[in-house]
Amino acid sequence: MNTQPELSRLVAVMHRLRTGCPWDAEQTHASLVRYLVEETLEVVEAIEAGDDTELTEELGDLLLQVVFHAEIAAETQRFDIEDVARRISDKLIARHPYVFTDAEVPTDLVGSWERAKAVEKSRASALDGIPERLSALTRAHKVLVRARSHGLDPEALDVSGADVAAEALGAEFLRLVARAEELGLDPEQEARAALRALEERVRAAERQP
Repeated sequence: MNTQPELSRLVAVMHRLRTGCPWDAEQTHASLVRYLVEETLEVVEAIEAGDDTELTEELGDLLLQVVFHAEIAAETQRFDIEDVARRISDKLIARHPYVFTDAEVPTDLVGSWERAKAVEKSRASALDGIPERLSALTRAHKVLVRARSHGLDPEALDVSGADVAAEALGAEFLRLVARAEELGLDPEQEARAALRALEERVRAAERQP
């Protein structure tokens, strides 16, 4: 599969838009954030809908955002799309030694990835690098994955959900939201408060010798 001609064409189209379209010309990294978030969510919806035609279109819209940001940076010689592609390729190769060398496949692939990332970025805590703007639910999942990958047991952190069947998780979330509504509470705010307490327990566990 030869994708280079179409990718090169997209870069050329974006370059032309930046010089020929007033709206495209005035955009900045900051002004495009809302579109990046919207396009990402539309990709998620297309995946959930199972429509390949829609998914192809939405992935294209998301790819445009990547090319757009790279074009803006290239105009001031900060970096370009080649730098973006090179960096992700180098990262993938470095984090998959069992694919690109004769290293053994680790038994814990997620943990191996997280540990490699921590070393690569010189992170002091398993929680470093988790975006603050994630929803409480998504951030909680990231915190637990990171904690487990660094050898911290969720049960020891007083957050085990083993007694909830997998097929009942969605309904359980909705019941909790309904309960919060009955109590006049904001479920997102309550989840964030509980998450902050969990993060402090993780950091305290990391400080233990």
